Amino acid sequence: MRSILDSIHSFDFAFTLHLMRSILAITNELSQALQRKDQDIVNAMTLVKVSKQRLQLFRDEEVSLFCTKHHIVILDMDDMFAILGRPRRRVEQMTNLHHYQVELFYSVIDMQLQELITRFNKVTTELLLCMACLNPSDSFSAFDKHKLIRFAQFYESNFSSVELMVLDDQLETYIIDMRSCNDCFELKEIGDLAKKLVDQKKHIVYPLVYKLMKFALILPVATATVERVFSAMKVVKNQLRNCMRYKWMNDCLVTYIEKDIFDTIDNEKIIKRFQNMKNRRGQL
Repeated sequence: MRSILDSIHSFDFAFTLHLMRSILAITNELSQALQRKDQDIVNAMTLVKVSKQRLQLFRDEEVSLFCTKHHIVILDMDDMFAILGRPRRRVEQMTNLHHYQVELFYSVIDMQLQELITRFNKVTTELLLCMACLNPSDSFSAFDKHKLIRFAQFYESNFSSVELMVLDDQLETYIIDMRSCNDCFELKEIGDLAKKLVDQKKHIVYPLVYKLMKFALILPVATATVERVFSAMKVVKNQLRNCMRYKWMNDCLVTYIEKDIFDTIDNEKIIKRFQNMKNRRGQL
């Protein structure tokens, strides 16, 4: 217990704790935006840019200033860094300043910056911003014909040069039609819009626009929603239930992931429905 308390009171623990807290605070709004089901792509991309800028500014900050800001008692940075419990002669010689500023402070921030740069490079950002122009919320306020044509150009194997010309005119007709449709005023997401087009048979009228929507709906496969499904799968299909068939696993995942909805359903109704599915020997 004493060693744990000593570790908590150490400079190393306090420094690392405040460092992680600062990084999580910088990326908090971005993280929340990416995890929302009703993702606002435009604002999310803006938050990516802001997070990169803030991380870079944070990186430019001196370790001593960081410690002073968070009231951390500063070590003598010119002393040699030593890992507790290890002989100094077996450890690479470096100063406290080098360890905390280069190996810890810079390394952690650079990892975060590199992750954002890799996931949201110039092409990905442009693709997502173009896709956001299909969003039907606020009477299609995000609509931009030129960006949607650019979106189609990303899929050059699926849109020929002739189809791109047709798409230009088709988008003009499409947006006037959609904005005059009373049933489309309450739509919030691209998925809802695609369903509405199918219900009204307009996916036949605007086949190229509908094709764009299908590509847009494929894109979010790596979002937090899908990641949560895989996390839930680890809980549902564990070592004790590793022989589950796909249908049974799918049913279990639906009830686990949508538990907020299932919590509102009365257990008696579920029992009665299950009982009425077929004749059973015993009464549930």
